[in-house]
Amino acid sequence: MLNRGLDKQELLRIVDSVANEKSIDKELILSSMESAIQKAAYSKFGFDNEIEATIDRDKGSIKIQKVLQIVEKVEDTAREISLKDASLLDKKNKNLKVGDKIYEELPQVDFGRIAAQSAKQVISQRVKEAEKTRQYNDFIEKQGHILSGIIKRLEYGNVIVDLGKAEGIVRKEELIQREILKNGDRIKAYCYEVKRDNKGHQIFLSRAHPQFLSRLFFQEVPEIYEGVIEIKAVSRDPGSRAKICVHSKDSSLDPVGACVGMRGSRVQTIVNELHGEKIDIIKWTEDLPTLVAESLSPAEIQKVLIDEQNKRIDVILTEENLSKAIGRRGQNVRLASKLINYEIDILTDKEDSERRQAEFKERSQNFIKNLEVDETLGQLLVSENLQSIDEIAQSKTEDISKIEGIEDSTAEELISRAKEYLEKEKVEISKKLKELGVEDSLINLKGMTQGMLVVLGEQNIKKLKDFAELSSDELIGGMDEIKGKRIKINGYLEEFALTREEADNLIMDARKIVFEN
Repeated sequence: MLNRGLDKQELLRIVDSVANEKSIDKELILSSMESAIQKAAYSKFGFDNEIEATIDRDKGSIKIQKVLQIVEKVEDTAREISLKDASLLDKKNKNLKVGDKIYEELPQVDFGRIAAQSAKQVISQRVKEAEKTRQYNDFIEKQGHILSGIIKRLEYGNVIVDLGKAEGIVRKEELIQREILKNGDRIKAYCYEVKRDNKGHQIFLSRAHPQFLSRLFFQEVPEIYEGVIEIKAVSRDPGSRAKICVHSKDSSLDPVGACVGMRGSRVQTIVNELHGEKIDIIKWTEDLPTLVAESLSPAEIQKVLIDEQNKRIDVILTEENLSKAIGRRGQNVRLASKLINYEIDILTDKEDSERRQAEFKERSQNFIKNLEVDETLGQLLVSENLQSIDEIAQSKTEDISKIEGIEDSTAEELISRAKEYLEKEKVEISKKLKELGVEDSLINLKGMTQGMLVVLGEQNIKKLKDFAELSSDELIGGMDEIKGKRIKINGYLEEFALTREEADNLIMDARKIVFEN
């Protein structure tokens, strides 16, 4: 017998001891032992039988039973029994019927060394799996929080942290730059993911994650913990500089002052934890221009131009404030851009003036040349914020004649010339597309204009498949960082003022057609 020489109550005491030691459910250990006994019983009595093994939860006794199904006609003698034979076997139960199960107790036997070893392996495996599940459940609840542990070892630049009941890993890229760590050091880190796999589970930690900074403020500032102050956004250049945007739900409470603390005590504790990382604390406001100006401090901003559709902002300032706004290696503007989730372009007042003059001149010349009007009228149309010939063609006579100096007859002539020009342009563009070899599949893509098609064709994007492989940044442009400098990357269709959503929709529609075919 598996528990020969073992007191029945002793069995239960061992189960209690293992359950407490491993912090796992007692019932799970007992069910694992039952499975192990059942497996060994199959080896003894044969796998043709259906066997159940149970351990009495109060007394600790083991019962091994053969399960038999009552049937009208017996076909499998190992698992089935007739109603007549069942009644003889179980004389106490007078209500037996076909479909019921009866249990025939098997003798207690010594399972032998091999069977006992097998049972031990089953129990051990079940306990290990239960322990892994328990650890996973414990740490999945801690995802999104700061964990503290002792550095156990360093592996290929990664840091393995002993968290007590499990190990966590801080990957090389999730460490603060130039941070010196060694075995035995106590370390704090943000738990951003708990992943379960076949081998168990992995706990991923980070000291570079923006939320690490958020959670440190959560720990150090009672007003944030209590929910009076809310952290709106965080951006970090780990180990160097960070920006955090805070808002107070209580108008009488200064959120910046609360985060800084008396003589800077609260923020200094966080700075020390981050090994000197400078932290800019910014008061959040719904007024976006003000928020932009605060985010780019200490630079003084003259003007903020917001393009909400494309999530872009032009910031105008003096030459003396240019370097302050950009920061060392573009750090200040980069962090501000991440903080408010807008692309920020920095322009001096001189550059802004030159740009506006160039745009005014370009639009004026377009009207003068293509509508065959004099310079005065061309400039007048631009000054009234008419953007394109297409806009004039779609305007009503009364809308144009409202402009001082333009009569109804002149307005009608302007609209007529605009329509003639667009029709002529359409014919010329169609001819140009044929010359470029732009395929019909791309021409027929919904939302694509002839002007866009010409530009794409000139860039050797002539097939729908070629277009489907592009990204939205390739269409509308964006910003990239090269050697610490923010560089403007021009998009193929940037001149058409597409929004990111419109660019994404065009690309996704193209991919849908390509992949379906």
